[in-house]
Amino acid sequence: MTPDTPEPVTGGLVGRLAGKAKEAAGAAVGNEELAREGRLQQAHVEAGDEARRDAADASHQEAEAQLEAERAQLAAERERLQTEQAQKRREDAIERDRAQAETAADADARRREATAEAGRAAQESAAQAEERRAERERVAAAQEAARLQEQARAAEARADAIDPEEA
Repeated sequence: MTPDTPEPVTGGLVGRLAGKAKEAAGAAVGNEELAREGRLQQAHVEAGDEARRDAADASHQEAEAQLEAERAQLAAERERLQTEQAQKRREDAIERDRAQAETAADADARRREATAEAGRAAQESAAQAEERRAERERVAAAQEAARLQEQARAAEARADAIDPEEA
């Protein structure tokens, strides 16, 4: 290994142990360059670990943000569906009310029609009864007139029989 070409750095526990070993070996033999390389390797491993942690945190935050966005989307969809259901219930209620009002109006119209028909029938029946009564009275009056005429003729015949000259 030369100072111009650094050796590849291994990450994780192996890289950290190698860095500590280099640092300890450099300090033990008085090679400041080897000790510095060990410290750099440890710092590099730490930086890699921190970068992975940051990437994991970023990934976690992104997943949470995506989950929150999905929750918001589901909440919006739930609200839309609830609004549609409420609208459907209102429309159904309006249709029921309209049908009930129509049924009530039809029943009222039939009731009024039946009442009017009953009134017409009662008037017609009363008129027929009045016509029959008037006809009976006319027949009775005609019979009475015929009877009275018959009595008048009989009385005239008796009077003629009693006093024939006045005839």
